Amino acid sequence: MNPTANPIPPLVLKLGYAGLIPFVGLALLVQLAPTPLNYLSAESLAGYGAVITSFMGALHWGASLHTLGKAPTGDRWIDRNVWIWGVIPALVAWVALHIYIPVGLLIMASTLIIQRNIDQNTYRYYFSDDAARLAFMAMRNRLTYVAAACLTWAAIVILFIQA
Repeated sequence: MNPTANPIPPLVLKLGYAGLIPFVGLALLVQLAPTPLNYLSAESLAGYGAVITSFMGALHWGASLHTLGKAPTGDRWIDRNVWIWGVIPALVAWVALHIYIPVGLLIMASTLIIQRNIDQNTYRYYFSDDAARLAFMAMRNRLTYVAAACLTWAAIVILFIQA
């Protein structure tokens, strides 16, 4: 393999970036669509944000399944905290779906950023190759910041522009 090539497979890159389409499209519809489509778009954006927030937490469970049935490693993250952290984003997203939509959108945007900050330190447990980990985090950073910006923008539009 070419050492300068991205170690992330093209399919993973395409799927990752395609995942931004609903964030961008729905955030634009929240601002530009007529009523009631703008409200339906806000609800859909909240739902999609909750799914993605939950998915990002679930990555930890998926990455740690190989440790089941093995002796404890003595590492608190691998033996205990990964399982707890893996479900927290889903619980936060679920709560965010049950409150005033713009506040829920802001909670999910914040959760995505917090997840990214924690994950930059914990992904070292899952990647055996530093180049792949760094490439994945570069993609993750872009995806996270665009998704969080779309959630935040939609919340601002609802709170201050459409008010």
